[in-house]
Amino acid sequence: MQRPLFFRKCTFPLALLIVSIFLFSCSAGNNRTSDAAEKQNEKTEGSTAKNNIARTIASPEVMMARRQVPVLCYHHIKYPKQGSVETFNSFSVSPAQFADQMKALHDSGYTTILPDQLYDYLAYGDPLPPKPVMITFDDTDEEQFTVGAKEMNKYGFKGVFFIMTVSIGRPDYMTKEQIKELSQNGNAVESHTWDHKDVRKYDNADLQKELLNPKHTIEEITGKTADYFAYPFGAWNESGINLLKKAGIKMAFTLAAKRDPANPLYTVRRMMVSGTWSTNGMMQAMKKTFERNE
Repeated sequence: MQRPLFFRKCTFPLALLIVSIFLFSCSAGNNRTSDAAEKQNEKTEGSTAKNNIARTIASPEVMMARRQVPVLCYHHIKYPKQGSVETFNSFSVSPAQFADQMKALHDSGYTTILPDQLYDYLAYGDPLPPKPVMITFDDTDEEQFTVGAKEMNKYGFKGVFFIMTVSIGRPDYMTKEQIKELSQNGNAVESHTWDHKDVRKYDNADLQKELLNPKHTIEEITGKTADYFAYPFGAWNESGINLLKKAGIKMAFTLAAKRDPANPLYTVRRMMVSGTWSTNGMMQAMKKTFERNE
């Protein structure tokens, strides 16, 4: 049956109207999707931009005014050999002394921190635990792994091991595998030069030999950056600091000397723990040494 003329005349305009409505709806939907995606992109970009804002490093004056954190330094952790004239001194404590000192720190409420935390505290004012302490070891001695790390593990303590890379794998020194294990267990492994050469005697050739090569060796072993450094003998000078900066070292540790007001990040003070002290004497010396803001 043939449809009335009215319907035959309206068929095309009606179809056109339906198509137009459909296209408008799709367009509006696409616009809403596009707007939502754009807003999400703006949100993501804003968040990324916020996270990428470079923080301003504090002035040396501000860093010097921040309260010092106790930083302890150990070398040998062993008993003198039988029949030897060797005695305990500032470079050696017995395993029993070390164990008692770690227990005392734990029982007194201290929490160990690592160099990244100390750097962020000094440079940016980031907070630290209420009673922070840093436990450091120099020279790669094997007993630092077999005795020191094992004892610290009892209390969840983490340490900083400054490696003299010429000694890696030699008798009585740590192996690459031991160094890697220290790092994997959450300790910091950092540089203490290649062969313990006094930084004050460095020339430009030592930038590669004593700073860059050891840094790269440690990074290859651990798979992590080695941004921190301990001076052999605790000795430094201005030209040495300049070489450290060229090598990408962010912070460096001395021993008993006062901090340099112009370079507090490169003259962080440590206290060498003497084997002639009692545990109480060590605790008192630590308190007295780092209470002085100098």
